[in-house]
Amino acid sequence: MQAIAGLSPVPEACRGGVAAIGNFDGVHRGHQALLARAAAEGARLAIPWGVMSFEPHPRSFFRPDEPVFRLTPGPLKARLVAALGASFLAVLDFDRALSELTPEAFVRLHLVERLAVRHVVMGYDFHFGKGRKGGPATMTELGAKFGFGVTIVEQVTDEGDRHSPFSSSNIRQALRHGHVTAAARELGYRWSVLGEVVKGDQRGRTIGFPTLNIVLDKGADPFRGIYAVRVRDAETPAAPVWQGAGYFGDRPTFDTGRTFLEVYLIGFAGDLYGRHLFVEFIDLIRPDRRFASIDELVTQMKMDCDAAVKRLNAPDDAVTAFPLGRLQAEGRI
Repeated sequence: MQAIAGLSPVPEACRGGVAAIGNFDGVHRGHQALLARAAAEGARLAIPWGVMSFEPHPRSFFRPDEPVFRLTPGPLKARLVAALGASFLAVLDFDRALSELTPEAFVRLHLVERLAVRHVVMGYDFHFGKGRKGGPATMTELGAKFGFGVTIVEQVTDEGDRHSPFSSSNIRQALRHGHVTAAARELGYRWSVLGEVVKGDQRGRTIGFPTLNIVLDKGADPFRGIYAVRVRDAETPAAPVWQGAGYFGDRPTFDTGRTFLEVYLIGFAGDLYGRHLFVEFIDLIRPDRRFASIDELVTQMKMDCDAAVKRLNAPDDAVTAFPLGRLQAEGRI
């Protein structure tokens, strides 16, 4: 997949294709249905298809003091889109200049002049241009004016519940409550963190549980607790999968006042500093809590690891029926 950042030149091979446009945070099952329409249109016209998205999230631009809980920050979103077969991902810088463009100026500059699109696919609730004045009707009118086709994808819901549309907001709320399996069903894959292993305070080594520390984006806000996780090296094709116990919280026993993602790899001994890892959240083991002593904490951590292994060794087909869930299980994302 070709990555096109900001206003950098667009490779000729990426021009004249189908563009799916949106924020696509989570790349959840609703987004996947929209991207499948773009892929089908590309196949029908025998032209490439790809995605146009925005960084930072527009909400972060307009409300910088309220960080957004991003389900899929840029690097992870790129890998998911590539796994679905996109030929390109064009990421526009969402800044003051972009926010001030009228809907027509946005379409002319970014879709017509830069990408030379032949077709655009967007959701029924996507808005664009200054004051969010552009919507499906606007895009349809501008498509007729500039000579490209437009497909508007209506609300996508689970076949089992017509009143439950797939929603990034709903998934965030599920994760804030520790409902990782419910979130996975809406995502169509296990919610994951992709990040670099950095040095922490190495306190875990002193109590027999050396952990990997991964920095999270501002706004990340899943339920504080211990999770059963699967981990693999994101930089190595066909990397082995490690079982682990993941911790998201602020270490109340040690009064750190900071938020962490720490992962203990069960049965692993090695150095992964500087490596980028995928951490897949499988199930919540227990909520975070304060312990009266280090010995009490260590005893509980041993129990947590046993519980994580038991959960990870149980059958797990919650999301493998969906394309990204299947690719994730195969280690291909």
